[in-house]
Amino acid sequence: MTRTAVSSDQAPDALGPYSQAIVAGGLVFCSGMAGIDPATGAIADGIEAQTEQALLNLAAVLSAAGSSMEDVVKTTIFYANVEDFGRLNEVYARHMPDPPPARSAPAHVRLPRGLLVSIEAIAVLPSPST
Repeated sequence: MTRTAVSSDQAPDALGPYSQAIVAGGLVFCSGMAGIDPATGAIADGIEAQTEQALLNLAAVLSAAGSSMEDVVKTTIFYANVEDFGRLNEVYARHMPDPPPARSAPAHVRLPRGLLVSIEAIAVLPSPST
């Protein structure tokens, strides 16, 4: 099986020794995307803004892999404060296809740099048109 690293300059650089995404076996495995502006490195202010930016970063990495948010089958959302769940969900729902992907959402997770949310995803690669 071939593993191919994927990266996009439209998403922030990895904060450690990992790839933004790996393509393997017809799937795209995206690392956790945070609410960091890829151009400035600034962290968005508040849970809604961080969730929005994290999802834009995720979309950019999926696009670089040849996939999209429409192809997402599973997400995991790690977030710092369970009280933010409703606001996080409102933003998340605007970006997800119908039906939405399977999801896990553990709360009270301590993230680096004081981040409030990190969203990872698994997507399928679309079949080539025949």
